[in-house]
Amino acid sequence: MPIIAPSMLSADFLNLGRDVAMVNSSEADWLHLDVMDGRFVPNISYGLPLIRAMKQQATKPLDTHLMIVEPEKYFEDFAKAGADILTIHYEASTHLHRSIQAIRALGMKAGVALNPHTPVQLLEDILGDIDLVLIMSVNPGFGGQRFIPRSLEKIRVLKQMIRSRGLDTLIEVDGGVTLENAGGIVAAGADVLVAGNTVFGADDPAAMIKKLKAVGK
Repeated sequence: MPIIAPSMLSADFLNLGRDVAMVNSSEADWLHLDVMDGRFVPNISYGLPLIRAMKQQATKPLDTHLMIVEPEKYFEDFAKAGADILTIHYEASTHLHRSIQAIRALGMKAGVALNPHTPVQLLEDILGDIDLVLIMSVNPGFGGQRFIPRSLEKIRVLKQMIRSRGLDTLIEVDGGVTLENAGGIVAAGADVLVAGNTVFGADDPAAMIKKLKAVGK
């Protein structure tokens, strides 16, 4: 069964405590937090104060995805705010290996995200040092976009790279994940599904999480 990480970017921010409580009591595994700075991506989301607030209520790991420039400036801040997993973009990190070591030294799991145009082969030298790879299956910055079909081949290639090295690195997929395409994404090799509108736009978000969790059974 896949790990399900509802994207809190699609939650109701006027009722955020209610939505965190729903995720707590659901079959979801993680809370996915998208941090955008308006520079690396053309949108601004939320930052440290909101993450600190969610940490107070969340009973599940905070899977924090930094879509920001110079992410290394803020590793310690996000660790203190309660991030359990910290994912940075390959495209935003000049010294990726150093950054991964710094994230792990702060007690967090480390992930690397790839934009749709970035080939997975570029991770060859870093794959053994990271806990997860986040495949962006839409162009980052906005929710509600359609899944890019080419992402499936990237997942397959990455899965083969991981298996051939005997690693247990997780593959996370974010963008356009629906109940209709989730089966194909998991079959391609994904371990973690990020779902925003699919979960929070559903009449019964907890029931939708349960259905996503059952994909690939």
